Order: sequence, then C-alpha cells, then structure tokens
Amino acid sequence: MRLSLFTDYGFRLLIHVAARHPELVTISEVAEAYRIKRNHLTKIAHELGRAGYLENVRGRNGGMRLARPAAEINIGELMRLGESSSPLVECFNESTNTCVITPACRLKHMLADASDAFYTSLDRYTLADAVIRPREVLGLLENQRGVDMDQ
Repeated sequence: MRLSLFTDYGFRLLIHVAARHPELVTISEVAEAYRIKRNHLTKIAHELGRAGYLENVRGRNGGMRLARPAAEINIGELMRLGESSSPLVECFNESTNTCVITPACRLKHMLADASDAFYTSLDRYTLADAVIRPREVLGLLENQRGVDMDQ
C-alpha cells in the first residue's frame, strides 16, 4: 500500500501543527521544514480546515492551529479522509470497474478484509500518539530550517 501525497503531507502538516500547539503555524514554515511546495500544503490545509481538523486564521499574523485537541484526532479517520478517492484495486469501484473476472474472483474480499484490519488498527491511535515528544519533533523540524529552537 502506498499513501497519496495528500495523506502523507496531511499527516506531516498535522504533526507539525500539533507539536507547536497552541501557537499558530504558517504554511511557509511547514513547507520549508519538510521541503514541500507551498501550493500543495495550502490545498491540504484548506481541506483539513473544512474537515474540522485545522483552524485556519487569515490575516497578517495568521496561520493555522488544531481545531480540536490532538487526542481527539483519530489517525484512521484521517487516513480514510486522505485515501477515500483512491480505491485499493479497480474492482472496489463498481462504476469504473472493467475487470471481467470480478463476479468469480475472491481476491476482492480478501483485500477488503485486509483493508478493514488496517483501518481498525489505525483507529486505535490519535494524533497525540504520533506527537508524544513534541520538543524532539520541533528540534528536527527547526534543524531542517537552519534555525536553533532556543533562539
């Protein structure tokens, strides 16, 4: 399984924001720390805001912060949000499926079981679990930007 860039970057963005909570974090700061293009992050931040994970504050001193506590942001839920548009295999989408063996194939059911187990496992975790050591996370992010955290 491979995550979409939306999901991958979304997790990174939320981890960064959670580590800095309750401070505001800018798109530029996250883009520089992870070396990701701002336009990608802007779209992701907008979607995460619409979904209720981020509070996006506009204006000169704006930025973003978590819209709810990290302990209330479920990793499985985030994964489903990011991966909902890309089915695991073609036959999972009845409207676009062209596989001729679908009626007789059992693989679809095996993959569905595996996918359910994957999401069930992720449902046990929250964003807080991913950011147990925020100072360590921030130290690594700041080193990428060439800035000492204690300055």
